[in-house]
Amino acid sequence: MIIKIENLKLRTIVGIYDWEKETKQDVIINIEMEFDGTKAIETDDIEHTVDYKTITKQIIEMVEGTDFNLIERIAGDAIKIVMENEKVDKASVRVDKPGALRFTDTVSVTQTQSR
Repeated sequence: MIIKIENLKLRTIVGIYDWEKETKQDVIINIEMEFDGTKAIETDDIEHTVDYKTITKQIIEMVEGTDFNLIERIAGDAIKIVMENEKVDKASVRVDKPGALRFTDTVSVTQTQSR
């Protein structure tokens, strides 16, 4: 089973240039978490699924409470949070930085990890 968190819009300090270190910028985070949902289907009990609300809150706190040079670091720190949940077998975190380059909608990185 796959749980997706789509288009989590946050603001943080991210970048290598001086002006980027003074003003918060938008980042958009998309997360996919694969897990065995068999027991959740059978029991209809939250104890047998991935608590995506808690994971999302932890990622929000991490992103908004930290300054970054690179979106790669955001993706790496976010996937660590996701993989702390033992029910998650595989995860993918994509971090977009809209407007990072002229003539583009966004620049993104994706980090994937499996057990």
